[in-house]
Amino acid sequence: MAKLWHKNYELNELVEAFTVGEDFQLDINLVGADCAASLAHAHMLETIGILSKGEYAALKKELLAVIEQADKGKFSIQRSMEDCHTAIENYLVKQLGDTGKKIHTGRSRNDQIIAALRLYARDFLLQFHASCTLLIRTLLEAAKLYQDIPMPGRTHMQIAMPSSVGLWALSFAEQLLDDLCLIDTAYKLNDMCPLGSAASYGVPLPLDRELVAKLLGFSKLQNNVLYVNNSRGKIESIIIDALEQTVLTLSKLAQDLILFSMPEFGYFTLPQELCSGSSIMPQKKNPCALELVRAKSASLNAYSLHIKAVVRALPSGYNRDFQETKAPFMRGINTALACVEVMSLSIQKLKVNEQNLLKGFIPEIYATDAALELVKKGVPFRDAYKEIGLHLDNLKDYDPKQILKAKTATGNTGNLCYEKAENELKKREQAYVNYNSHVENTYKKLLGKRYPFFKAVF
Repeated sequence: MAKLWHKNYELNELVEAFTVGEDFQLDINLVGADCAASLAHAHMLETIGILSKGEYAALKKELLAVIEQADKGKFSIQRSMEDCHTAIENYLVKQLGDTGKKIHTGRSRNDQIIAALRLYARDFLLQFHASCTLLIRTLLEAAKLYQDIPMPGRTHMQIAMPSSVGLWALSFAEQLLDDLCLIDTAYKLNDMCPLGSAASYGVPLPLDRELVAKLLGFSKLQNNVLYVNNSRGKIESIIIDALEQTVLTLSKLAQDLILFSMPEFGYFTLPQELCSGSSIMPQKKNPCALELVRAKSASLNAYSLHIKAVVRALPSGYNRDFQETKAPFMRGINTALACVEVMSLSIQKLKVNEQNLLKGFIPEIYATDAALELVKKGVPFRDAYKEIGLHLDNLKDYDPKQILKAKTATGNTGNLCYEKAENELKKREQAYVNYNSHVENTYKKLLGKRYPFFKAVF
């Protein structure tokens, strides 16, 4: 089948392989989204008289057929086709003849790919948001369940002050809630329609860009047609940057679980079904999944740098360099989602060993509390600090649970205020419901039903 840019010569085989790269393989993930955008574009062309009602109906039927094939894994893209846009248009021409040749009127592969990526990313972000809120709720439940279980607090990895498992779990829940603010921002920046910008400079046709944006459920139209192409790569890097912050939080959580499940600590026991074995040591149960979460947080950083390095010094308008941003973006979003789901499993099945936690409550852990007891009696803090520091051997044992309850200032072990995090989580969950409901209604109107334009590949 012909390339969309077909000329009176054949491209050198090496050059074709080099320029196409893995694009035709990556684009199989975008077929459904590209068809949805094509259908909205065709509907608009019908309203301005480029397509007849019959032509639009025929295109709609075939585009929906392609979406169904892609959803079942039955639509293919050959290297000679270069990308999903060519494969879909060739299919339409084969099925509909001249009607299929009209679908590209008023657009370029430039705004096509951006639209497909935006729809693909929107579905991903909704799924990622849902996975994150599940993890946060799991951590909140752990914070409630273990709020009174003492846990040695550490600084510089040394025994520091009394803490609790509840405080530890809630710290990650609250951090992830803040990370979701970045995810929400990325969602909003992604949620603008690029179609109708063509190859960066528009076309001399009365395209109703606002109608296409509405049909696809975008919250707004990306106004400036040159900005559309200039934003390619940047929006993707913003999404990956937001994901990196989330996985950065998970990396610290993973490190804590690895460290505190070591036999020398034994604070936690990891679920054995999440641990791999050794090929030589029969006894080994290795926290490989958690180690890879740690490593993959660095991979997210690399994917972001990759995208930004490609677009950093490009001139305005489309440049083929943009093609190199697709793979790191797709790998990045799949990596981030996998990390969240692995951590959810880890927390859901984590066993907390209270007796081992209590072993860490050696007398020195109460040094600061002892100094503050003197402060309550009128001793200046610096003098109290010196007195306790010079006589650590005289420290008495305390009831760790009483010490935890005595810390009643907001956010302390005796006053976790986890209801604040719960209320924030409810807002986030409702925002997800609203976003998701809007997208679902959009696709039902346009396509007849909701299709999963993002499918995780782990």
